[in-house]
Formats: sequence, C-alpha cells, structure tokens
Amino acid sequence: ILISDLQKAIENQTGLRSYRNRRSLSGYNYEVYHSLEEIQGWMHHLNKTHSDLVHMFSVGKSYEGRPLFVLKLGKRSRPYKKAVWIDCGIHAREWIGPAFCQWFVKEALQTYQTDPAMRKMLTQLYFYIMPVFNVDGYHFSWTNDRFWRKTRSKNTRLRCHGVDANRNWKVKWCDEGASFHPCDDTYCGPFPESEPEVKAVAHFLRKHRKQIKAYLSFHAYAQMLLYPYSYKYATIPNFSCVESAAYNAVNALQSAYGIRYRYGPASSTLYVSSGSSMDWAYKNGIPYAFAFELRDTGHFGFLLPETLIKPTCTETMLAVKNITLHLLKKCH
Repeated sequence: ILISDLQKAIENQTGLRSYRNRRSLSGYNYEVYHSLEEIQGWMHHLNKTHSDLVHMFSVGKSYEGRPLFVLKLGKRSRPYKKAVWIDCGIHAREWIGPAFCQWFVKEALQTYQTDPAMRKMLTQLYFYIMPVFNVDGYHFSWTNDRFWRKTRSKNTRLRCHGVDANRNWKVKWCDEGASFHPCDDTYCGPFPESEPEVKAVAHFLRKHRKQIKAYLSFHAYAQMLLYPYSYKYATIPNFSCVESAAYNAVNALQSAYGIRYRYGPASSTLYVSSGSSMDWAYKNGIPYAFAFELRDTGHFGFLLPETLIKPTCTETMLAVKNITLHLLKKCH
C-alpha cells in the first residue's frame, strides 16, 4: 500500500487552502499547485509587469471556449531568432507539468540579469511556453475528477467525454498504443486534430516551423527523457545529436539531487504510442523533439506532493538549460 487514504491525499491538494496568500502575484507561490484561473491571472500579470521580456498571446480556443494562452519569452534583440517550444499539461492530471512551466518562466525572469547562461538563452532564442495545453481537462481535474486525463469534447454516440490530446496528432494516427473507443483513456479521437487545442497548436507550430528548433513537452510520471520515435522502433536520422543532448541533459538533472532519469527513444524506453505531439513535431521539421516524464516512478504518481515541486523543477531546469545550450552549439 503506497497511499493509505487516497481521497484524503486528493483533498489535501485541491481543498480550499484559504490560509495561504495565493491571490497576490508579488508573492506568487511557485511551490504549490495552481488552478487554471490562477495560472491565467499570473500570465496576465507577467505580461503587464515584464513587457520587456514577456509577450502573451492566444493560439486559439478550447472546446469549452477557453483561450489557449502562450507566453513568448525572450529579449527582442533582433527580428529573427530561433525558438524553443515548451508545453505542459497535455494530460490534465499531470499537475507537476504546469508547475514546471511556471517555474521555468520564474527562473528566466529572476536570473536573467545574473546568470550568463540564462542571459545567452534569452538573448539568442525565443521561448514559446504554454503552461496549460489541455485547459478544459486541467480545470476539470481541479473541480470534478483529480485523475482526469483527456480533453473535454463531447462524443455524440457515447456518453464519454474527451480525447487523449497526445494521441490526436497527424502522425501514424490511431495506430498502436491508441484506442478507437471513446471511453478509453487513450482514445485517439474521431480524426487527427479533431481537438481544437491540438489543431490550434499544430497550426502555430506549422506556421513557425522554420524558426522553432526544439519542441519540449512535459508529462508525468516515470522519470524519463524521451525522444522520437514513439510510434515505431526505428532510429531517427539525427540520432547521435539528439542522443548526446539527452545524455548530457539527464546527467545535468542528476547532479542536483541524484535522481536518475532513463533516456532513449520513446517506443523502446516507455511504450509504443501513435499520434503523439513529439513525433509530430519531429516529422514536421523540428530537429530536437523531447518529452519529459517528470517525477516520480509511482509512489505518489500523479499526486506528487507540493513539497516535491521545488526539487523536481530545480533539477528539470538544469536539463532544459542543458538541451537549450546544446541547441546553440550546432550539431546536425
């Protein structure tokens, strides 16, 4: 028995935590989980207070009509710069993802003046950061079902809601590792890009495919750093570049708290899955595509305690900086 009272563990995370000051943004707490409203309020606030480095925009609307906000982070040093795309929260219940996306932005803004590596990153690159990809599902995981994974689109034939937003991309769609059944957690949807969230992000990435050199997606849990392919056992053309980037990133991550991440092609390291965002990004010309599976390996699973947000984000930050700087070194 890993968790003796699951309901209590859930309530500890979603309960009304009125004691803490979660509303004021000057004292925004990055070591707790935040609701969608709080995250979007935080984004608006940064857009106003850090207009030199942050530009907020929306790539579209979700099924339930919520805006799909993205932060563009970086110094407007020259008109054309390479970019890195980072998304979190494709799967609603993986709360540590959105927590990391927020942590990344905080670190960038706080250390830009003092850390030469961060300064280099923000001067030479743009970062497109989407803290919550699956906004409807994330909201639902706070209000109704803590373990909800999918989007919230309605299925006309069956009473089941939602599509797995990481099986809905137009790459070997609905093949192995995805389900045609609308009630399944890995339901691929009625057709590729059926989900407005996936369609909107795919459209944005296609439009900027020449500029975006890396795609990073944050999931939980397994403690892995994965790269293509997910849908088949095969070696990618630029394997040696991507492999060495992964190897260095995992070592950087481990240097913080000794947490070991496994790394490798998603199909053989985790499992075969078709229609994933990472494979799609890679197939659409983004040479560095990675999916992180953050802490842990199953003790807490999706209910990673808030006390572990800081160490998880701190070590992950080292890996992301490592991959980003690798990108600037040019390896083809």
